[in-house]
Amino acid sequence: MASFGIDGLVSGLDTTALINSLMQSEAVPQTILKNKATAGQTLVSALQGLNTKIAELATLAAATAKTGSLSLFTPTSSSTAVTAKTSAGAVSGSVDLVVGAVASSKTAVTAAMAAWPDSPATLTFVSASGAVTEVTAASSSLDDVVKAVNASAAGVTAVKVASGTDASGAVRYRLQLSSEKTGAEGGFEVHRGSAADVAAGTATDLMTEPGAAVISQARDASITLWAGTAAEQVVTSSSNTFADVIPGVSVTVSAVTTEPVHLSIARDATAATKVATDLVAGVNAALTIIAGKSAASTSTSAAGVTTVTAGVFGGDSTTRGITQRLTDAVLSPVDGQSPSAIGISIDAKTGQFAVDAEKFAAALAADPERVQATMSAIAERVASTSTAVSDKFDGSLTKVITGQQSVVRDLNDRVGIWDDRLAARRENLQKTYSALEVALSALTAQQSYITSQLAGLSASSS
Repeated sequence: MASFGIDGLVSGLDTTALINSLMQSEAVPQTILKNKATAGQTLVSALQGLNTKIAELATLAAATAKTGSLSLFTPTSSSTAVTAKTSAGAVSGSVDLVVGAVASSKTAVTAAMAAWPDSPATLTFVSASGAVTEVTAASSSLDDVVKAVNASAAGVTAVKVASGTDASGAVRYRLQLSSEKTGAEGGFEVHRGSAADVAAGTATDLMTEPGAAVISQARDASITLWAGTAAEQVVTSSSNTFADVIPGVSVTVSAVTTEPVHLSIARDATAATKVATDLVAGVNAALTIIAGKSAASTSTSAAGVTTVTAGVFGGDSTTRGITQRLTDAVLSPVDGQSPSAIGISIDAKTGQFAVDAEKFAAALAADPERVQATMSAIAERVASTSTAVSDKFDGSLTKVITGQQSVVRDLNDRVGIWDDRLAARRENLQKTYSALEVALSALTAQQSYITSQLAGLSASSS
């Protein structure tokens, strides 16, 4: 337990100030440890930020290294009724097509009724493929019928639609039945009765009842290629999208056309160049972090004293090595050819990489295979280097971070030990000065007593 005293009670000394001054001297080793721990944590945070950036670069480079990463194409259509989307494997080309039909689902409505004629209601659906699904509702309530249909595996959705009132004023409804799938495969028949009744031919086709109607039939979308020629060919799809009309190109139709629609696919040099510039930007981002945190900073005090402070990465061999490895990964020749041949270069002053967009696009147009091979090789080297540095288990930078974290933990543990040591030292000093005050108080009292006794002897002698 700490001792408490009253400053200068007897001695007149400012014991608290004396103790604090002594403790400042005692705490110098702990302050040194704290400063080291703070500097260590700053380094750890900076390394972690760099590691995250390089891990992102590894992911980007791996994607860029894939075959076809520069095979990017832009589709152009002469009609808004036809749109296209490219994917991996797309090639340049064009085709004329006529949209004969767009895909639709089947929609039908029953006759108007206040409740289902049978209780409980039983319906049987027969799909376009011949699958039979019997649906039995909990009662003759139309709400129960809707619930049962929607919960079934018939592939049909139902909704209750108000249809006026009957002679007695009761509200009447129609059930709207729609196939969940578009295209011919979404077709269905619906019968009032069980599956056995359908098989026996005794079930009633709901669409033949008075007031019932088919609103739209299930239909495939269709396009005609080379219409009007001997090579004319009709292609159908259950949806409005046709896959691989041209390799790597899906076509989506939205309306019937009477005239041929011209669809062309051209290489997108701008998008391909962006792939290269994105990779270079990722490398530059990592190098910028290293350069920025390696640079020394200069400050001048009010007294005019100039202080130079080293960067957090200053003198760090790990980050210097990363810079060199990434630089080599980008600039090393590929099959004896410098990356500058496709427009990738480095600024000697800033150490930053750049892509000459015009030169890259020209090289891509002249020999896309060679440019792809060069870009894939560069990206593969960057990915390999970045992974070796940032891998969460074996990355060289990851290991450095782990080691630095261990050092910081040890320093903080030692700081904690010093907290206990300094607390004990303060308590001893407080006890010492408190004892001093007590001793001085006793001496003062003794002095007063002796003085009074001497004064009494003097008076008696007189």
